[in-house]
Amino acid sequence: MNENANEFGRLVGAVLRRFFVQNAQPPPLDAELTAFGANLWSLVATRGLPRPLAAGERGEPGGMSEAECAPLVAHVLGGSADALRVEAARQLVKACFYPEFTTCRDSFRQVSPDGACRRQQLARGRGRVSGTHCVDCPHWIALAPAAHAEYVAAEWRAGAADFAAHRDVFLPEDFRALRRWLHARARQAPAITLQNPGSSA
Repeated sequence: MNENANEFGRLVGAVLRRFFVQNAQPPPLDAELTAFGANLWSLVATRGLPRPLAAGERGEPGGMSEAECAPLVAHVLGGSADALRVEAARQLVKACFYPEFTTCRDSFRQVSPDGACRRQQLARGRGRVSGTHCVDCPHWIALAPAAHAEYVAAEWRAGAADFAAHRDVFLPEDFRALRRWLHARARQAPAITLQNPGSSA
């Protein structure tokens, strides 16, 4: 494995370990984490990363249909059907291949008709590798950790103390590290970029 593959695998492994622990499950063994990272990296190397935005370009959120996502997840998992592994792989595939954009969807603070903000519920956060934010949220890149935490805490319906008590779940820094690495790698030579990064879904 080359230097990029090794670093990518390390970052993905950190996200997976934390994701399993926050779901009260033992993290996968090192060999499985290595295989997961290597399989996901092979997709990145084959498909490419989303095209970097040009100066002043805002971009648009993308998507990925289940028909497109499922075989990618199967490739990453190498045959495992464990529900938590499938969910982690699905979210990480999307984190790698959704296109760049600059305006947050604000999903993390949207309130449903019953008055609940589901992205701010602990059970929902535990089921997401990216916590309260979307896997492609531009805030992961645009905001430094302290400023990001302050911003989210100010929008937290249960109060800043509730957010702070579970910050590692709702705003995981290992996921920020992965997002920022992918963002930087898309801008390095030799380029690994997609011309059409994901269909709308």
